[in-house]
Amino acid sequence: MSKPRDVVVLGSTGSIGTQALDLVRANPDRFRVVGLTAGGSNPELFEQQVAEFSPALHGLGEEASVEAAGHDCDVVLNGITGAVGLRPTLAALDAGNTLALANKESLIMGGPLVLERAAPGQIVPVDSEHSALAQCLRGGAASEVRRLVLTASGGPFRGRSRAELAGVTPEQALNHPTWDMGPVITINSATLVNKGLEVIEAHLLFDIPFDRIDVVVHPTSVVHSMVEFVDGSTLVQASPPTMLIPIALGLDWPHRVPDAAPAVDWSRPETWEFFPLDDEAFPAVALARRAGETGGTAPAVYNAANEVCVEAFRRGRLAFNDIVTTIADVLGRHDVPSNQRLDVADVLAADAWARDEAQRTIDGSACEGGE
Repeated sequence: MSKPRDVVVLGSTGSIGTQALDLVRANPDRFRVVGLTAGGSNPELFEQQVAEFSPALHGLGEEASVEAAGHDCDVVLNGITGAVGLRPTLAALDAGNTLALANKESLIMGGPLVLERAAPGQIVPVDSEHSALAQCLRGGAASEVRRLVLTASGGPFRGRSRAELAGVTPEQALNHPTWDMGPVITINSATLVNKGLEVIEAHLLFDIPFDRIDVVVHPTSVVHSMVEFVDGSTLVQASPPTMLIPIALGLDWPHRVPDAAPAVDWSRPETWEFFPLDDEAFPAVALARRAGETGGTAPAVYNAANEVCVEAFRRGRLAFNDIVTTIADVLGRHDVPSNQRLDVADVLAADAWARDEAQRTIDGSACEGGE
C-alpha cells in the first residue's frame, strides 16, 4: 500500500474543512494532515483540530493560509470562503501542489492569472457541480462535448416571482431545502449568485464557451451536473446531496475513496425533475454571464460587490432583491481596461474598488430610505 497523501486544509473550521477532516479520520491509510489554517471565527474548534492532527504548520488568518498553501505536500484543499482565498490559491499553484479548489472565488477573480500558474490537471474542482462535470468528462474527448449543463436546486425560493421575493428575510434565505452550507454560500444559493459564479468557473476550468454552458433547475439536487456530447448522449453524475464525494475526489484525484458517502438507493422510487431557470426572478446568472464574457476584472467586481451586499442583507440594511440590483449597478460603473494582462495588484485593486462602490451604493440607498 502506498503511503498516505499529505494534505493541507485551508478553512479547516468551515463546512468544507470539517467534512474533509471527517474523511481523513475515516481513511488514515490514505490521508495525513500536515497543515491546518482557519479564518479565526471558531478558535476553540481550531485548537481541537490542531491537537488532534498535530500538523507541521497551523495558524489563523490569510498569511497563515498563504504559508501553508506553499508547504511541500501532495494536495492543498482550499476551503476558504470569499476573495481572501486568492493568494493561497496562487501559493499552492506556485509550489506545484495539487489544488483541490472549493474556493471558487479565487478562480473567478483571478481568471487567466490563476490558470496560467496551473499545470495541466493541477486544479481539481471540489464544487459538487464541477466535480460532477469533471467525472462526466471522463466519458469522452474534449472535441466530443456539445455543452455543459449545471444543475441548480433553485434554493428556498424556487417558483416565486420577483415581486414575491421582495420581503424575503435573512432567516428565510438561510433555510436551504437540500444543502447544509455556510451562511454566505447559502444566501448566494438563494439569490442564484452562486450559480452565476459557477457558470464562470465552468468556463474557466473546462475551456467551454459561455454559450455552451446551460443552467437547469433540479430541486432534489441528486443530479449534480451533466455533459451532453455531440452524438446526443448525455452523461450525468448522481448521488444524494453531499459534499463528501467531491471532497474525497479532490483529496485523492483521480482515485475514488471507498464509502466516502452513501449512494442513491435505487430500490426506492425516485423522480428526477428539471425546470428552466427563471431569469426574471433570478437575474444573477445572466448578469454573471455578462461579467464573464466581459472578462478582465469584471468577474472580480461581480464577486466583491456580492460579498458586501450579502453582509448588508444579513444585517438588515439591504433588501433581498437589491443584492443583485446593486451588483449590476456596480458592474455598470466599472471600466474594464481593454487588452489588460491581469496581475495580482489589478485583481485586488478591482476587488477593493467594488467593495467601496457597493458600500457607497448601499449607504446611499439607506439614506434615501430615511434610515
